Formats: sequence, structure tokens, C-alpha cells
Amino acid sequence: MSHPLPFAGLDPATVLDALYQAGLPADGRLLQLNSYENRVWQAHLDDGRVVVAKFYRPGRWTDAQIAEEHAFACELAEAELPVVPPLVLQPLADQGPLTLSPATPTLAHFHAADGSLFRLSVSERRVGRAPELENPEVLARLGRLLGRLHAVGTRGRFLHRRTLDPQTLGHLPRQRLLDSGRVDPEIDHAWVRTSAEALALVDAVWARHAPARQLRLHGDCHPGNVLWREEGAWAGPNLVDLDDCGTGPAVQDLWMLLPGERGAVSAAQDPLLNGYREFMPLDEQELLLIEPLRTLRMIHHSAWIAERWEDPAFPVAFPWFDSPSYWSQQANELREQIERLQDLP
Repeated sequence: MSHPLPFAGLDPATVLDALYQAGLPADGRLLQLNSYENRVWQAHLDDGRVVVAKFYRPGRWTDAQIAEEHAFACELAEAELPVVPPLVLQPLADQGPLTLSPATPTLAHFHAADGSLFRLSVSERRVGRAPELENPEVLARLGRLLGRLHAVGTRGRFLHRRTLDPQTLGHLPRQRLLDSGRVDPEIDHAWVRTSAEALALVDAVWARHAPARQLRLHGDCHPGNVLWREEGAWAGPNLVDLDDCGTGPAVQDLWMLLPGERGAVSAAQDPLLNGYREFMPLDEQELLLIEPLRTLRMIHHSAWIAERWEDPAFPVAFPWFDSPSYWSQQANELREQIERLQDLP
């Protein structure tokens, strides 16, 4: 049978079975890691290794898009960047419940015993702590890492991954949100109006300052996707989760590492950008896209939650989303963004 909920059939026994069928038998020790978009499990294997199994949310990416994500991770690892590429999987049987995707041998299709179909990849585990973004040297090292990543990103292009721009991050999510019925134009009219006004300003700023250079990016480089290691071969910042990699302006990977308060931005911006420029040039005009990108992320985030509300993990994680005050608060925050956007040249 097929389940109406995306991960309803994914229990520990299914995870262990999938790993076994992938040629990676585990000793039974599993830990589910924090991840709302996909389901991610840490597993101890019989051979002593510890791996992370990622089960992709059904319907979000095509196999071709996931294959590009994996290829980019492997390309970065081959360039000696601190990322963790997916493993090449070796199914136990050609016609068993687990088969390799035609797009890449790092992605498998697993038919669970209850009829559920999951796609999964597996990588070696890498651990670390959150980076200290108040430390200028930490910011400089993060800048160097992103400069190196973007230098690799310029060597090729994505054919299937999305482009990160006002259309894909703003207009389309807003329309999906309105179509979903989660927003009532009569009740939440302030959000409907302010989101439209904010996107019009984003479009205008983007038209004036959009960079000529578009490159392959991490795409979602917030502090939670950076692991800091104190020692060993990968000491320093390590990047994880290329699930949102795409094509866009370089500043997309930089701005989320900066504080949101205007007064604190310049102090953090200089070491981050100075480190970045050791490996890649950066057009100063791109910095004018920070507030547009912040606005797009706010709208995109609301749509992201709404589209996954039937997933039981989301009401638990975001209980305030279904409250009457949510859209009023979002409208107020968008008004603040409108003021920031109006101040831009």
C-alpha cells in the first residue's frame, strides 16, 4: 500500500533493512537526526563505520536534480573542500527491493515491505559544533571556504537544479501559498498586500543590481549547515547539506552568515568578505541584494511550512504557524523589509 504521508512507513526497521539491502549492514544502533525536509538517520555499521542515511522527501527533487547535487558534492570533495560526498552504493541483488537510480549510483530506490517507496543516499558521518560567528577569524575562514566553493562552482553549470531568484524564491512560493488556502485574503489581507508590495520592490532592486555572474552555490548556507571541527584532518569549518544547491548570485551563500541587525553587519562583513576575496572576486553591487534575499527567504519559508503541514513533524515543530497572529506578525516583518528595500539605491 502507499501512504498519504511522505514518511509514514519509515521506521527504524525499514531504515535498517534499506541499509542492509544497500550493502551496508548496521549493528542496530540508530539515531534520527534533526531534519524537517528529509529524514536523516545516523547508523553504526557492522564494520565499525558510522554513516548518515538520507531519505529524500518524495516529490521534491527529480533523480536528475539529486544526481547533480551528488556530483557537485563529489566535485567539491575532489577539490579537497571539507564536504562529505555520498557513497557509491552496492545493492545486494540486481532485482531486490533496493535498486540504483539510473541517474547516479549514489542514489537508491528502496521498496519497503509495506509498499512505500523511498529514495536514499548514504555518506560518512562527520561531526562538529556550531561556528562562533562573533569571532572575526571564524568569519574569515568561512569566507575562504565559500570562496573556494564558488571557484569550483564556476567550473561548470547545473542543467537541472533551480535558479535562485525572485521568481523561484518569492513569486512562485507566494502563489502556491495563496492557492493552498492557508492564507485567507479576507482575514490575512495585510500579509497579502505587504508581500505583494515587498516582492515588487525586490523585483526593482534585482533589476538594478542583479549580477552578470551566476554560479553553482551551496544555496542554503545558514549557520546550521556549518560544522566547526577543532582538530584532525578537517579542522575548521565543514559544510553539510547541499540539498538546496542551485544557480544564483554569490551573495546568496554569504548573507545568512551575517547578523540581521544593521549595526552589527559591517563588523562581521569585512572579515567574511576579505576571506572570500582571497579566492574569488565579489562585485560590491551584489551586497545590495542582501535585503531582497532576506525578504524572499521570509516568503519562501512561510510557503515551505504550508506545503508540508500534513507532515506530522511540522505542526510539532512550528505550532505557531496555525495561530491567528502568525500572518499579522509576518506582515509586520515584511513592512520592516519594505522600509529597508526603499532605502536601497
